[in-house]
Amino acid sequence: MSRKIRAGLVGVTGYTGMEMLRLIIGHGKITLTAATSRKSAGKTLAELFPHLSGFKLGALRVTVPDMDVLAKSCDLVFLAVPHTAAMDMASALVAKGVKVVDLSADYRLKDPDVYAEWYGTVHRHPQILPNAVYGLPELYREKIARALLTANPGCYPTSVILPLCPALENDLIDPDGIVADSKSGTTGAGRKAVLPTHFCEVSDSFRAYNLGKHRHTPEIEQELSLVAGRDLRISFNTHLLPMNRGILSTIYTRLKKDYSLGAIHSIYVKSFENEPWVRVLPKGILPETRWVRGSMFCDVGVAVDVRTNRLILVSAVDNLCRGASGQALANANIMCGLSMTFGLDTVPFMP
Repeated sequence: MSRKIRAGLVGVTGYTGMEMLRLIIGHGKITLTAATSRKSAGKTLAELFPHLSGFKLGALRVTVPDMDVLAKSCDLVFLAVPHTAAMDMASALVAKGVKVVDLSADYRLKDPDVYAEWYGTVHRHPQILPNAVYGLPELYREKIARALLTANPGCYPTSVILPLCPALENDLIDPDGIVADSKSGTTGAGRKAVLPTHFCEVSDSFRAYNLGKHRHTPEIEQELSLVAGRDLRISFNTHLLPMNRGILSTIYTRLKKDYSLGAIHSIYVKSFENEPWVRVLPKGILPETRWVRGSMFCDVGVAVDVRTNRLILVSAVDNLCRGASGQALANANIMCGLSMTFGLDTVPFMP
């Protein structure tokens, strides 16, 4: 595609919307032609976000979301809005032939009954669920390239699915009894002011939440079941860290046979050797969230507990970039015929 890709962003004022703006400024082949927010309509992006002052994008004026207007002015639209809010928008845009990357959960689950069970509402457009492609590029690049609607994965699922794929694909572990212990920075809860994420509630503390009932659970199970070739259930447990961004997941599995750390590490290196954003760390090195902050990397560490015959996997991702906006931009690249990595070779923020 020679001309720039015209993109719209619905939900510009949330953390994922803000991250999308940062990434689009440095992209080069995607230009933002529309940014929407009901509460902030009429203001420029620079008025909302002073850090955009001096950038051309800062002059763009925010409008009320209108699917007809977006369809005429955009080749592709990012929906950075909560679940249920994206459902009708995506359907309307797809019907007009506009490519859509939905950052909500509305089109991730293939079974509308599972969606209703976990999200407490009936899916209003089940007929297009089969056409939505789960947007994890390492698994579905070819399908994403042909998709009109891509369902961007959740941040937690990205950190759990990727490290488990080689173990399941190579039949190293028992698919039953997997436990994922995941911790996230507070931006994962969104920008809306709610008591549990106030500074004084989060700072100098550490807590678990939604144990046994986190809504990302069926998404993880859906994708891992496809990898394993059989239905599986996972114990997925989430925690809130007193930091802004990042996810660290520690995943406990039971090995089927006695494997050395060296053998498993070699399998992991081989599995991801052609994936630029999955870094299998050297033996003995475990991921830290600061090593991936602001980047597309998913760092994976491998450990074998010989005494209990467990394979322990540790992963780190940035929940806003790899876990949301950066992954959405990667999917847009693929859908529009660009290299997956175009404009996304960002160096992590250090320290």
